[in-house]
Amino acid sequence: MKILVVNAGSSSLKYQIIDMTTEKVLGKGQVDRIGSPESNLVQNGNGEKIYIEQFVKDHREAFKLALSAITHPEKGIITNVSEVGAIGHRVVHSGETFTASTRIDEDALIKLNELRVIGPLHMPPTIECIEGCLEYMPNIPNIAVFDTVFHSTMPPHAYMYAIKYEDYEKYKVRKYGFHGTSHKYVATEAIKYLHQPHSKIITCHLGNGSSLAAVVDGKCVDTSMGFTPLEGLIMGSRSGDLDPAVVTFLAEQKKQTAAQITEYLNKYCGFKGIAGVSDFRDLENNCAAGDERACLAIDMFAYRIKKYIGSYFAIMGGLDCIVFTGGIGENASHAREKIMQGLECLGIDFDFDKNSTIGKGNGGELHKPTSKVKVLIIPTNEELVIARDAKELAI
Repeated sequence: MKILVVNAGSSSLKYQIIDMTTEKVLGKGQVDRIGSPESNLVQNGNGEKIYIEQFVKDHREAFKLALSAITHPEKGIITNVSEVGAIGHRVVHSGETFTASTRIDEDALIKLNELRVIGPLHMPPTIECIEGCLEYMPNIPNIAVFDTVFHSTMPPHAYMYAIKYEDYEKYKVRKYGFHGTSHKYVATEAIKYLHQPHSKIITCHLGNGSSLAAVVDGKCVDTSMGFTPLEGLIMGSRSGDLDPAVVTFLAEQKKQTAAQITEYLNKYCGFKGIAGVSDFRDLENNCAAGDERACLAIDMFAYRIKKYIGSYFAIMGGLDCIVFTGGIGENASHAREKIMQGLECLGIDFDFDKNSTIGKGNGGELHKPTSKVKVLIIPTNEELVIARDAKELAI
């Protein structure tokens, strides 16, 4: 079976076709700048690329454009849409409505639309894309695979905020967590590596957006992101944890609305706010060149992660393995070094020499043979998680 995996971002649409017999990617591509005067589609199939520049109004049109590239007579990935057994969609928010991946029918689509209120940035483009798939590939099953579902196993004492309980019930304000498909994939791979019936794992998905998860026996018991992806770690342009009173204070001082301050905390803070750049590679280069604020941002990033690792060690009552994944987690040896310094008290004998020499983008062990706690790099594969769920629910 061939699965089409679709990831609709706020202004982009990425896709892959995966042959589930071998779990190999047959081709992939993306449509960029959706809603802008020019849209750019890059289709990688058999090593060839198609570049298209044209205006694409929304994600429904973007999917139609992507489909024309996927089935391109010369450079396409497949010859006919009938080759696709199912379409797997990355859906950011499940709310409390869904606790597992689900096949999309009329009822599920209604429920997805109801989640727009708690996912206003991400849900509309995803729903537009799903509607495009239903229109242009009407006989193919569509499967929703949620970023948040992996975290649905958190107990109430972990996901609840100490607000009025009636407001939680009415508005569903609680911790949901994100990056679930990534945390699920690397936790599963770590469990295979450990070869033991029970496990306590901390997964560190570190990229422009970053989050940690505490995973016991394959189930999430806590995670750093919350009601939105703003909570938790310091990120490329997100502030992460702060005193809620900062929002009202800044709104009053800057004479802005709460919505404007939320945008400020999401888009203009984090690395960008401290050091002027949001890309961690630029941050490292600037720090190496003597930029004190860039060095400060790296120190703050590592410190926050270290705090979460310590707290998750405590709530799980121990630790078997730490996993690094994501663009920073897989490639930034300096970040890993900063994070792991001083964690010997947790039973971690980290191999700093190996950490500095391991190739970028490669997986592997980062602990010494004497270490009680294993430390691994596991490159993430969120698309494969989506494809596996789509295959299972399409049969």
